[in-house]
Amino acid sequence: QVQLVESGGGLVQSGGSLRLSCAASGRTFSNSVMGWFRQAPEKEREFVATIDRSGGASLYANSVKGRFAISRDNVKNSVYLQMNSLKPEDTAVYFCAVSSVWTTRLYEYTNWGQGTQVTVSS
Repeated sequence: QVQLVESGGGLVQSGGSLRLSCAASGRTFSNSVMGWFRQAPEKEREFVATIDRSGGASLYANSVKGRFAISRDNVKNSVYLQMNSLKPEDTAVYFCAVSSVWTTRLYEYTNWGQGTQVTVSS
């Protein structure tokens, strides 16, 4: 079973950048699809980005396409989310998660980190 710890969140001004990291423990990381999700106050958790096992393919939510980039390092057992041109509506708790299938569906992700807060001021 993979355990996940996110880091890199914080407070940033609109237009700024942040890089989130997610460190995974366990021997199945390189066999897992990794995803990033976010949850704003009083809103449902939503898909942000996903990356396949090799790092060769990725998908993004329309709201972040062109601004965010997901990547992974299977040697370091880590997945990253580079966030550029941040907007106040990007404010949320960001979670990384593991799936055994190539999917954007939240319920198909089986292991979750505790989340890291991202706050974008206007």
